[in-house]
Amino acid sequence: MPSEQAAIVGAGQTRFGALREGPRAMLREAVDAAFASVDRGIDHREVEEAYLGTLGFNGWQIGNVSAVLAEEARLEGAPVTRVENACASAGFALRTGIQAIESGQRSAVLVVGLEKMTDAPSRRRRYWLGVSGDTEWERLAGLTFAGVYGLLASRHMHEFGTPREALAEVAVKNHAHALLNPKAQFRKAITREEVLSSPRVADPLGLLDCCPVTDGAAALLLTSASRARRYTDSPVLIVGSGAGSDSLAVQDRASLTSLAATRRAAEEAFRRSPWDRTQLSFAELHDCFTIAELLAIEDLGLAPPGGAAAMTLAHETALGGRLPVNPDGGLKAKGHPIGATGASQAAEVFLQLRGQAEKRQVPAAARALTQNVGGSGASATVTLFEAS
Repeated sequence: MPSEQAAIVGAGQTRFGALREGPRAMLREAVDAAFASVDRGIDHREVEEAYLGTLGFNGWQIGNVSAVLAEEARLEGAPVTRVENACASAGFALRTGIQAIESGQRSAVLVVGLEKMTDAPSRRRRYWLGVSGDTEWERLAGLTFAGVYGLLASRHMHEFGTPREALAEVAVKNHAHALLNPKAQFRKAITREEVLSSPRVADPLGLLDCCPVTDGAAALLLTSASRARRYTDSPVLIVGSGAGSDSLAVQDRASLTSLAATRRAAEEAFRRSPWDRTQLSFAELHDCFTIAELLAIEDLGLAPPGGAAAMTLAHETALGGRLPVNPDGGLKAKGHPIGATGASQAAEVFLQLRGQAEKRQVPAAARALTQNVGGSGASATVTLFEAS
């Protein structure tokens, strides 16, 4: 058992989208928002360490980005560690921050996720987002990031009879949620027919099944639960954290209808938690492609294998449903600035569990889960949260 429990006392993020601001300004905005959200304030000098999740998309040069975070957060010499694990970079940065608190080595830490993607030249952007997985065989054969998830979707449809309409409904739902989120990149409703007729990217996935290219940053302030009420009467407690990995090459995996990394991460997180899956109020899941949300629902044990489609088509995962999924719009509509996504998911949880999510508020939200996946599913984190 950990010697301490971690809690979030502050969270903030930038708007997501094609931003004119550079990485340094984005860092500053997200960090300042996190500090400003602490009800009774927290002195920067109390933060003993920071962790920055970022892929460094486009190879942008900012010098030592960890040192820049220390400058922008005014941490005055505190150590800052950069964490890189593809699209799960911020999820693993958060996990590292949690472990620092739980071990008793730190009493207050800052976790930040950051990515600047839209300023990459189109050719380089296609390269970064086009390649995926194992370099020895799969990339040489032409498999792309979207192609991986297209394979997973095709196999899921074959094994379980998953209707194409269920994938489309994921996109429709998450765009409807994003309409209620002022930080979201795409605040625009779409129809199931528009998703189904959108240009094919990697069969059966179309353009509207795919997350966008996004800029953004998000920041979280963590303290030990024993100190949290110095700063706020409503900290968000972290009651479970897990992580897992799998083969990088899809060809080497045991299944194409499940992500073993997510299953392993969920098993660890729930093993450490005082409650089970049936008590969740909502979930923030890594829907980089529409099929990914269905896979996550099943891998997390929220539906049986093949059962996520019916759950989605019955609107159980929509706001007002039995288990809302991605009330902020998810990666699909809120946006997916690679290194920032895991921190942004936790920032949404912070708002929801404190009753501050405004028009997208999940009624009586008390317990939540985030799942952050790296690339084509070779790594994942799952984190469980509870209102205090």
